[in-house]
Amino acid sequence: MNRQFDDLMLGSLELFCLAAERGGFTAAANFAGLTPAAVSRTVARLEERLGVRLFVRTTRQIRLSEAGQAYYAQCRQALHQLVEAEREVSGQQVTPSGLLRISTPTTYGHYRLLPLLPEFRARYPDIRVEVHVSNRNIDFAAEGYDLAVRVRAPADSTLIARHLEDAELVLVATPDYLRRRGEPKTLEDLSAHDCIQFELPSSGRTIPWLFRQDGQDIELPTSGGYACSDDVLAGATLARHGAGIFQAYRFVVEEDLREGRLIEVLEPFGGRARPFNLLYPQLRFVPLRVRTFVDFLMSHREAGRAAPPRPVP
Repeated sequence: MNRQFDDLMLGSLELFCLAAERGGFTAAANFAGLTPAAVSRTVARLEERLGVRLFVRTTRQIRLSEAGQAYYAQCRQALHQLVEAEREVSGQQVTPSGLLRISTPTTYGHYRLLPLLPEFRARYPDIRVEVHVSNRNIDFAAEGYDLAVRVRAPADSTLIARHLEDAELVLVATPDYLRRRGEPKTLEDLSAHDCIQFELPSSGRTIPWLFRQDGQDIELPTSGGYACSDDVLAGATLARHGAGIFQAYRFVVEEDLREGRLIEVLEPFGGRARPFNLLYPQLRFVPLRVRTFVDFLMSHREAGRAAPPRPVP
């Protein structure tokens, strides 16, 4: 096999990543015990090899170019894999450590994932956790994430998907709203109500509400005077303040239902759910910090399933 990378090349990749992370050649040089000129020459050789500019240089600062950002994400992941592979083979990493980067939707993040992180770090204090709480789909390779929670498991064969739960959907409104507008008894009654809409930020498409009627799963388009995008929790907040009816995950509104701030409506047509999945890249050597978190989260979800599920009509 012809060698594509020698020790000098691997060292160049490490210095390039260091310069990207430290925000400049001088900071990288100080950290590595080299001169800024040595770091600059190393990056220049790398750029010449690739035939692209990795950094945009001005008199005041340097920053990664678009190509540099993509290359950094790939190099960072590759170097981490090399370190993890060495530790795996040599048995050096007994204690999980390092930076764990997770992306999660706002709903699952606030009501499921974030509350568990203090316990996780209490068990594994050498793991630092960085959480990206957003409904935007991230690119594992380009953005350097270790794990992501998503509603749908993608068809991407490079990702492993672990099912976390099927989150039940419920229709809710405040007692005051229902006194003013009346409580719907049939799905057709929703046409006379303010149904709070959620629009997908990627397409602007309004998500239809999900119901079960006469044993059949149906999707029902609704309309109303309010629409939210990007953050589903905005719809739940509007519903709590009497703006209308909203279809939310039960785990988001269960305390409101228990305390009477919200009331479940059209319960006979409920029982639908959306799945949440934990995704991570399919690697030959999955980092110990990633395996540790996957095991931790799955054990919590299994414990959460111990309670009997709500009967499905």
